[in-house]
Amino acid sequence: MEVHRLCFRAMGSPCEILLAGVGQRQAKAAAAWARAEIERLEQCYSRYRSESLLSAINQVAQTGGTIAVDAETAALLDYAAVCYRESEGLFDITSGILRQAWRFDADTLPAPEKLAALCARIGWDKVRWERPRLGFGQTGMELDLGGIVKEYAADRAALLCLESGIRHGLINLGGDLRAIGPLPDGQPWRVGIRDPEHLRCLLGWVPLGEGALATSGDYLRCRVIKGRRYSHLFNPRTGWPVFGLTSVSAMAASCLVAGSLSTIAMLKGKAGAQWLAELSVPHLWLDDQGRRGGAGVFARLLAQQGTQR
Repeated sequence: MEVHRLCFRAMGSPCEILLAGVGQRQAKAAAAWARAEIERLEQCYSRYRSESLLSAINQVAQTGGTIAVDAETAALLDYAAVCYRESEGLFDITSGILRQAWRFDADTLPAPEKLAALCARIGWDKVRWERPRLGFGQTGMELDLGGIVKEYAADRAALLCLESGIRHGLINLGGDLRAIGPLPDGQPWRVGIRDPEHLRCLLGWVPLGEGALATSGDYLRCRVIKGRRYSHLFNPRTGWPVFGLTSVSAMAASCLVAGSLSTIAMLKGKAGAQWLAELSVPHLWLDDQGRRGGAGVFARLLAQQGTQR
């Protein structure tokens, strides 16, 4: 059984499109269409590209102005608003300005007064959002859609492959996965789950034949200062990195939802494990004390290893 594979980089991550059950010509055309869509979204919503739509929005945000946005952007903002509400304000797309205080190449902690000044410019509740108009209640604000767009791109790529007649495939954008469908023989794809304590090792494998799986963690993007690891995920109220959990994986029907579930759980710290359990979604969590737990296929994975505590 031949699996057609397209590897490339996008959104700061290694990406892979796996397609099966079709000929090479159809697979190449579908993969190229999906890749073009991923790259379109990166060009549109990258904070690193001065010509991107997000950069245009942030220029308006700096002045406390108002801008009209298109339907796709409006849908992403609507979803961000839902995440803000469901996370009780922890998932906040205005908190990206905290990067100004927390640098990966720094070996000192930011000054409290700098964090306080940045936190004063954070808060989705300071944003005036009424389709299609987006306004900012004060100057110096900024939006960062990095916690949404990569997962949305995985869903869009899968949809385009389906529209191309592909029924068996997997989209992998830097570890955020969306299944197009199982392998042609009906078997699910086998997805390796990395052990954050031993990055070259896997905790094991889980099946993914439909839906999506996304992971959020502090083990790849972090800074270590005086022996303590500081995450790239920040509490928007305090300006400090979150502590408690080191990695969360979640499954959902879409990669967008799976990604926000895992990110919100991380932002909640150790309370995130109970929050996921109450939602009854398949998930895996690992905390900074070496404890592990989960539900669904992840609980079975841990039980097989005898590592669930």
